[in-house]
Amino acid sequence: MTRKYFGTDGIRGRVGAYPITPDFALKLGFAAGKVLAKTGTKKVIIGKDTRISGYMFESALEAGFSAAGMNCILTGPIPTPAVAYLTRTFRAEAGVVISASHNPYDDNGINFFSHTGEKLPDDVELQIEDEIKKEIQCVSSEILGKASRMHDAVGRYVEFCKSTFPTHLSLDGLKLVIDCANGAAYQIAPAVFRELGAEIIVIGNQPNGTNINHHCGATAPELLAATVIKEAADVGLALDGDADRIIMVDHTGRVVDGDELLYVLARHKHQTGELQGGVVGTQMSNFGLEIALKELTIPFLRAKVGDRYVMEQLLLKDWVLGGESSGHIICRDKVSTGDGIVAALQVLAVMVQQSKQLSILCAGMQMFPQSLINVRCQNRFDPSSIPELNQLIQDIERQLIGKGRVLLRASGTEPVIRVMVEGTCSETNHIIASQIAEAVSEVSNKRQGL
Repeated sequence: MTRKYFGTDGIRGRVGAYPITPDFALKLGFAAGKVLAKTGTKKVIIGKDTRISGYMFESALEAGFSAAGMNCILTGPIPTPAVAYLTRTFRAEAGVVISASHNPYDDNGINFFSHTGEKLPDDVELQIEDEIKKEIQCVSSEILGKASRMHDAVGRYVEFCKSTFPTHLSLDGLKLVIDCANGAAYQIAPAVFRELGAEIIVIGNQPNGTNINHHCGATAPELLAATVIKEAADVGLALDGDADRIIMVDHTGRVVDGDELLYVLARHKHQTGELQGGVVGTQMSNFGLEIALKELTIPFLRAKVGDRYVMEQLLLKDWVLGGESSGHIICRDKVSTGDGIVAALQVLAVMVQQSKQLSILCAGMQMFPQSLINVRCQNRFDPSSIPELNQLIQDIERQLIGKGRVLLRASGTEPVIRVMVEGTCSETNHIIASQIAEAVSEVSNKRQGL
C-alpha cells in the first residue's frame, strides 16, 4: 500500500498548501497519538527548527496530541537527532520534529520517532494515515493531555554530544569554522565544540525565522569554504537546518561530502578493529566509496535513499556505520538516527588520534565525477513507471557498462525527479544527464497537459 502523505523523511511541503496546514497538523497529532501510544507514559516530545511557521505547527500538533490524551513536552528549536535522544531518555511514547530540514524557510514538515528514538517504519506511517481519515473524538476532559516546556533541552543535548567524543582526547589546538545554517543547532553546535577545547568561528547562527539554509549550511558550503581559507582554519563544519547532516571542508577549502566522511570513519574503525560488519550506503553513494571499501575488504551495501532506510539495513545486518552522500551519517553505536554534530565529532576524533588533516585522511578514496540534475515537477510521479524513460535508461546503461551508472528517482522530500549520472568523465556525465532530464521534463509536461 502506497503512503499518501509520508515521504522518505516525514510529511513535507509548502506552508499553507495541503497537507502542510494547521488543521491537518491537528488531525495528524491526534492520529499519531492514537497509533504511537504503546508504552503507557502518555508523553510526547515536540521539537522544531527555526522556521517562522514552526510556532503555528507546534500549537496545532499540541492540540491534536492533547485531544488524544497525550502530554506534550515542548523543547523549542533543537536538532532532529536531539528529539530522538530526548524521546528515549524521557521514555516518551513518541518524538515529533517540525522541520523541512535543508529546504527553504517557506517549506515545513513533520517527522516522527518511535519510543526507541528511531524513525517510523512504513507500516506504522500507514497506520497513522489510516487514522487521519477518521473523525477526531476527543478524550474526556479529565484525561486530556497537558503541555509543558523543557527549559534545559539545549544543555541536555550538548552534554550528550560531548559524551560521544573519546574522553581521553581534546579538540585543543584545532581551529574550526562552524556553519549552523541559521537552523536548529545555532546554540548547541558552538557550545559542543567550544567546550571540547576547539577554537571556533561561527557563521549562520543568527536565525530570524526566514533565513534558514539561505546561502549557508550543508546545501550551500561555499561560504564555509571561503571562511575556512580566510581564517586559515583546520577544518569547516556545515550543518543543515535541522542538524541531522554534516558536510565538511578541509583546510584547503575543498568540500568533503558524506561518502568521504563515511570512508574516513570506516577505514579508521577497520584499522582499530572497532568496525562491526560493513558499511551501509544508498543508491546515491559514490561508486568510489564502494571501490575504496572493497580494497579494504569492508563489506558495502546500498539501501534506498533516506537515512531511515540506511538504519533499517544497519539493524537488519547488525552493523554500526552507514550514511548518505548528503551528509546523513549514522553511528549506530552512539545514536539512533543521522546526527550531524555527533558524526562531525567522530571524524574530528580520527583527525586528532592520527594527527592528520582531513585532506590526508580522504586521500585513499577516489571520487567518481557525478552529474546531478533536479527536474521540478508540479505533480510527483514514479519515473520507473514510464516505459519511454525505462527504455532510454536501458540504452544509456548499455553504453556505460563498466564505466558508470545511471540513477533516476523521485525525491521523497521535494517535488522533483532526480537524475544522476556517474562515470569517469564529467563532460560525458553532464551530456547524458541533460539528455535524461529533458526526457523527464517532456514526460512531466505531458502529464500536466502542457
